Amino acid sequence: MATMNDVARAAGVSTSTVSYVLSGKRTISPDTRAEVLAAIEKLGYSPHAGARALASNRSNVLGLMVPLREDVNVSVVMQFVSAVVTTARTFEQDVLLLTQDDTDGIARVMSQSIVDGMIMMDIEAKDPRVPLLAKMRKPAVLIGLPDDAQGLSCVDFDFAAASRVSVRHLVDLGHRRVALIGSPQASLERHATYADRVRNGFEAAASAANVDFASRACEPTAAALAHALQDLVTGVDAATGLVVHNEFLLPMLRDTLSEMGLSVPADISVVAIAPTDVALASTAPWTAVSIPAHDIGRTAVEMVMERMHTEKPAEVRLIVPSLVQRVTTSPAKASV
Repeated sequence: MATMNDVARAAGVSTSTVSYVLSGKRTISPDTRAEVLAAIEKLGYSPHAGARALASNRSNVLGLMVPLREDVNVSVVMQFVSAVVTTARTFEQDVLLLTQDDTDGIARVMSQSIVDGMIMMDIEAKDPRVPLLAKMRKPAVLIGLPDDAQGLSCVDFDFAAASRVSVRHLVDLGHRRVALIGSPQASLERHATYADRVRNGFEAAASAANVDFASRACEPTAAALAHALQDLVTGVDAATGLVVHNEFLLPMLRDTLSEMGLSVPADISVVAIAPTDVALASTAPWTAVSIPAHDIGRTAVEMVMERMHTEKPAEVRLIVPSLVQRVTTSPAKASV
């Protein structure tokens, strides 16, 4: 294995000069620096990540921007993070996690070559981070679909199709009044693309099926859930089929319905749009359209790595939803 002394001899400089080139603590002439880097490359000298970065002009680090906002479910977000980290390791990449949504963070880590590429989550329809990321000369992939991706590649779950699958399932069971309990209001107000696409997909699917429908944003509290359910599933126009895209609410949903005198699925059918493990976590699992967080995170890393080594053009990959059949949906009653 090559040593710093070997590099110094090959470059015709002192070991201290090699150290200064690696550390950047002193100014070294461009010619001398080039000689040292050439020797490092030839000998394969790599004492640590910093030396590898200097020798190859790569850091072997991917950036992952995941804003931890109050309206997102951190436990679900971490499924995506875990998938990105574990997949990155198969490419011998580390991951730098950025939890703010400021553009300064993007500029800092990409312009200073701290990361070789970037994956960005929680995309908004008119996301202010996208134009800056598009200007950077490094590969980047969005987990989400903004209105204008500006030439960046995107991967995401097809949330609109998830709503269509959910509505079609309920309609096929005979339900003629369906309702959606969706993301918190803050997600809709900032136009988080997953929230918009679930709601728009739900309303379009219900309208196309010619069934009555209503949708409500819902905060992640028992009181907010009870209020939304009171509005949607009671009274003469009560919905008998319910789609829920809000992982916060699933642990309390069954008990809240029971307190209202409604049994699942005898009185009301429920379809959750959620990661499979979240939907199946309770003792009586929910029928679910599964959000494949691991597949999305893995694909995002693969797309970044493809663009790091090739000139592959920008693309959009949407992962198709599938229905996990359980016991929380049943045919509508004859009176419906």
